[in-house]
Amino acid sequence: MRWSGQEIEVEQGDALPGLVKLSSLVRSVQTPEFAGITFHEVLAKSALNHVPGAANALPFGWTINPYRGCSHSCVYCFARNTHSYLDLDAGKDFDTQIIVKVNVAEVLQKELARPGWGRHPVALGTNTDPYQRAEGRYRLMPGIIAALAASGTPFSILTKGTLLRRDLPLLQAAAERVPVELSMSIAVYDDELQQSVEPGTPSTAARLATVRAAHEAGLACAVFVMPILPFLTDTIAHLDRAFGMIAEAGAASVVYSALHLRPGAREWYLAWLAREHPELVGRYADMYRAGSYAPQEYRRWLAGRVRPLLRRHGLDRPTRLDRSTGVVRARGVGDGLIAAELSPAAAAAVQPTLF
Repeated sequence: MRWSGQEIEVEQGDALPGLVKLSSLVRSVQTPEFAGITFHEVLAKSALNHVPGAANALPFGWTINPYRGCSHSCVYCFARNTHSYLDLDAGKDFDTQIIVKVNVAEVLQKELARPGWGRHPVALGTNTDPYQRAEGRYRLMPGIIAALAASGTPFSILTKGTLLRRDLPLLQAAAERVPVELSMSIAVYDDELQQSVEPGTPSTAARLATVRAAHEAGLACAVFVMPILPFLTDTIAHLDRAFGMIAEAGAASVVYSALHLRPGAREWYLAWLAREHPELVGRYADMYRAGSYAPQEYRRWLAGRVRPLLRRHGLDRPTRLDRSTGVVRARGVGDGLIAAELSPAAAAAVQPTLF
């Protein structure tokens, strides 16, 4: 099917069996520029997802996921098993059957306008990447960013996508009104390994350049060195190279953790390991025998290795986890950019003299 000539006002019933559970499927789309990928466009009934029990453990209690599934195809992705809720598999289907919430920005505006909304911090990128390749086509993020900023809601974005650079002016405008936190996920600093384990992602160099662009735009950007892969990216040489490149890019801070293998991701990652590094299969079986997380002993060992390297590169700064309630800041020159992404009614509330 082509992008043009397709109506999106009605739902369709002839879909993959699991997708009828969505009850809001509009159409399924394939196009040569995204070979091998099918986009299933749906009408979202809600945009904000509450995270139960997050208040004490996380700096946010709400998330937004404009997409389900991810063309980054990271073999270790912890979110893979979420596709099984749609009777899709956590392997290839997660990489190639992408759910797109085409009306997410409009729904979000309505939810944020409710009297009971408390301007709680909202996180994007906690499940699948909001700046995966599909965002270049669907352009959902500008409307989401504008709606959050206009409502006085602080937010954070975690991504591997260099398309973030497109929205830096809008993020600058948003940061004039609310706290905005940016993080770039860059786990692997060996080009061959990176393309093997994350075949659909931008290169490490391209992501570091995006960190630099954010820094030069006056926006602090942390780097998530996550996950660190046991016996593959946990050497002193690899970590030293990684932190040196991160520091050179102007990153604000570093967050790191060892690989964890939840169901879905576990099977897919171990299948990749058997193909690419069969010599490590036994060591991983021993390490993850007791569960999804690396043993505490390994995590302590890793911390002892990482901390001196962070100090060496001047990256041992604490990561700021903003728990702000999101008081609206004074309006600035960026309001025009924000208003341009909103519906006329919502934009009028931000900049009433324009409408």
